[in-house]
Formats: sequence, structure tokens, C-alpha cells
Amino acid sequence: MAVVTVNLRALTSWVGIARIFAVVLSCIAFSLVASTRNFGGPYGTWCMFTWCFCFAVTLLVLLLELLELYPKLPLSWDDFTSAFSMLAALMVFTTSVVFPSTFISSPCTSSECARQAVATTISWLCFLAYALEVGLTRAKPGDISSFLSTVPGLLKVFEAYVACLIFSLLDNYVSQAGLQWCVAVYSICFIFTLLIIIFTIGRCLTYIPCPLEKMLVGYNALALVMYITATILWPLYSFKGETRPDPCDRNCWWNKHLGVTFLTIFNLIAYLVDLVYSTMMVFIRAP
Repeated sequence: MAVVTVNLRALTSWVGIARIFAVVLSCIAFSLVASTRNFGGPYGTWCMFTWCFCFAVTLLVLLLELLELYPKLPLSWDDFTSAFSMLAALMVFTTSVVFPSTFISSPCTSSECARQAVATTISWLCFLAYALEVGLTRAKPGDISSFLSTVPGLLKVFEAYVACLIFSLLDNYVSQAGLQWCVAVYSICFIFTLLIIIFTIGRCLTYIPCPLEKMLVGYNALALVMYITATILWPLYSFKGETRPDPCDRNCWWNKHLGVTFLTIFNLIAYLVDLVYSTMMVFIRAP
């Protein structure tokens, strides 16, 4: 007869407390927005999905750790929870910016607007809860037992997420060879980064017949060079000889291309930091 054990430390540890706050806050956020019945369109759908997704997965993580069922799963639990907490922090951060800029207008006098403002505040607190979890679970210097909890591992999640944001903004790029190259850069780097994350969580990296750490350093160097070209070519081909349309709302091609430009720079910086940390972990050993 199977016996289910209960691990109360999953709820009383600092990480457990941060997760409980994240569950409660995300639930309050999507409940408040749902009560307004005003979350239509792609941006509202994204915000509701973020809160509901983070609520459901975090609650599942708490239950699996409380009942100590996670060792039965065929994955690296520490890598999974580290990757998810980083992803959730990024998703909730984006939602906390997108939702008020899309749905809250000034002056905010109605009860609906008040609930939206409270939901935004709760969403920011939820982001802080996930950011706290990332900080608590991040690997200490020299500890590489859980790759995705190290700085290079967390940066892999950041790089993949920023690439997804870039894909959501892509528009009118098929007519320019330079823009097509940039999209190829975003796609290739995203695919390889996502594979690294999946293989790490699935404990498949050990089957790769080559020095993994050095391979990652080589990949980061190549991705950095590719993103340097994209950082130069995307604004060059997007804005050369063009003027900003008037009016230009959030769906305007100019704003989308400008957003891709900044996100490309963010990922360039992320790959640079990733390369530096990966190189230090591989070639600079602590005495």
C-alpha cells in the first residue's frame, strides 16, 4: 500500500512562502480583471493567460513538493522549478506593464478602472514574489549541480523569452534580405536555446558525445556574433529612408520595429553576459 508523506517545509520555507504569495496574488489579479469583463483583444488575453498559467503551475509545484511526489517525475526538478520561476517572473513583469498601458486610461474614476488599478498593483507584487523565488533558488557561485539555477541557465530562459516577444512584434520583413537575416538569427538562436533548456530539464544533456560546457561557450560566442549583426541590420533596414507615421498607435509598424530593435539589444546584452559567465565557469576554476 502506497503511503503519501507530507513535507510541511514545502510551505514553511522561504521559497515555499514566496510561492504561496505568488499563488494568492496571481489568483487575486485574474479574479479582479475577470470581474470587470473587460479584457478582450490579444493583450487582455495574454494578461489573463499569464496570471492563470502562473497560478496553476505554481499551485501544482506546491502540491508536488508538499506530497513529495516530484521525485517520481522523469525530469530534473530543480532545473524545472528554477526555469519556471524565471519564466513566471518575466511573464508577470511584461503583463504588469502591458495591462495598465492598454486598459487603464486617465482619469480613473469608475469602479471598473479602480479594480483594474488594484489588479495592476497586485500583479507587480506577484512579480516581486517570483523574483524573490528566483533569488532564493539561484545557485551559489561554484555550484553547477542545477544548471538552470545558475546565472547562465537563468539567462537562457531570459533569451528564449525575449525571442518570443520579438516574434510577436515581427511585421513586414519579407521584402528586405537584411530583415530576413535578422529573423533567421532570432529563430536559430531561439531554437538552440530552447533545446538546451528542454534537454537540461529532461536530463538529456549527458547523452551528448562532446564536452558540454565548452560546447555552450562556443554556442554563446556564435549567438553573440549573430545578434551583433542583427542589432546593426534590423534598424538599418527598418528605418532607412522611412519616417514615423502620424498617427502611430500600438499596432503601427514603426512602433513594432522599434520594439524589436530594443529587444534585440536586450538579447545581445544577455548573450554577452551569458558568454562571460559561461567562460568563467569553464576556464576559470576556483582554487
